[in-house]
Amino acid sequence: MTGDSAPRDGFNSKFGVIAAAAGSAVGLGNIWRFPYVAGENGGGAFLLIYVGFILTIGISVMLAEFVIGRRAQRNALGSFKKLAPGKPWWLIGLMGIVAAFVILAFYSTIAGWTFEYLIQAIGNGFSGKSTSELNQMFADFQTSTFRPILWQLLFMVFTASIILAGVQKGIEKYTKLLMPLLVLLILVMCARSLTLAGAGDGVAFLFKPDFSKISGTVILEALGQAFFSMSIGMGALITYGSYIKKDNYLPGTAFQVALADTGIAILAGVMIFPAVFAFGMSPEAGAGLVFQVLPNIFEAMPGGYIFGVLFFLLLSVAALTSTISVLEVVVAYAIEELNMSRKKATIVFTVAISFLGILATLSFSELSDFEIFGNGIFANLDWLSANLLLPLGGVFIVIFLGWVLGPKAIADEVTNGGSRKMRLFKAFLFIIKYVAPIAILAVFLYGIGVFGK
Repeated sequence: MTGDSAPRDGFNSKFGVIAAAAGSAVGLGNIWRFPYVAGENGGGAFLLIYVGFILTIGISVMLAEFVIGRRAQRNALGSFKKLAPGKPWWLIGLMGIVAAFVILAFYSTIAGWTFEYLIQAIGNGFSGKSTSELNQMFADFQTSTFRPILWQLLFMVFTASIILAGVQKGIEKYTKLLMPLLVLLILVMCARSLTLAGAGDGVAFLFKPDFSKISGTVILEALGQAFFSMSIGMGALITYGSYIKKDNYLPGTAFQVALADTGIAILAGVMIFPAVFAFGMSPEAGAGLVFQVLPNIFEAMPGGYIFGVLFFLLLSVAALTSTISVLEVVVAYAIEELNMSRKKATIVFTVAISFLGILATLSFSELSDFEIFGNGIFANLDWLSANLLLPLGGVFIVIFLGWVLGPKAIADEVTNGGSRKMRLFKAFLFIIKYVAPIAILAVFLYGIGVFGK
């Protein structure tokens, strides 16, 4: 059965909604990206601003996407076609679908790295290696051909197999298992990290703000991380919003998802920074923090073998909960707009995304000399999504909700037809109409280098 001939799938429980939406938001952005961005931008000062942006803007934009999706009960593109028929607002949805396609192509490269390092950890591959040897190990793997592609494709197969099963039997079922596992693993890792000698310096770095570190760049980095972390602008939250039942209280769900997302990002900092400081490493190690610095720490840490395996298992699970949501954006579009079956849509777009993903992976090896605008394929896909498609999508989404959909329709969704109250409704509208567009536009201008860099 294809298109509208099949009954529309959806989430069956409130916990399923929170697990799936939090799984979409919680990923490598929290556990890989947040610690190194926080490390590069002053730790505690960055964290304070980041949490402030999540509470004031992030939750509101997440709620806006939920409202659009549930109001329309359609995919990211179809939602705008239904809510604004005959007008070009559907281009926002198309932008989200393109963003999802591009993001999954290069994200699956990094996700594949987590599998490689999980296998290395299980095989005790870090044992006896010096810092320079571990750094060389990462460089050798990254610039090789076969293994990075193998792991990347395996990760796409895992993702596709869950999407094939549908929303309830696939996405909801597996995220309800994966998210508690993720939280359990990260709590175990935090407990170990906090018991290391010298861990207090890492805790202070993360939670004791040094206000002299705050600059325009730090503020914009925190704002950008808030949007990146919460999966805003790529259509995932609109798509998941369309699967949420009408009796679900959307403001409460958005708050709980944001709380889970932010909590796990902070726990990632608690897990990583005490260990980094305990072993005299630099918190400003950048993107290599997870794949180059942490194996050094596991090698030197008592019980490091076990915790190395747990950490890279955790990283793999986090990546998988995100790739599920990103692939679903594209598959939902194909089912409802191209009239494909779920099976055909999943296979066709998994193959297409994997092809682009292989090119991104090869940009570190065979295609390292192939550059567009001075950057390789991986870097261009990353830049295109993070600096162009996501912020522009986010801007147009909040403009659409605040200025096109109208307060009556919004109120109907956030109050469940008037049966629930939303005390901060006026504040929410103000943020969506005025604050969020300016804030996201600032991230966009910063990302393309107009100011701040």
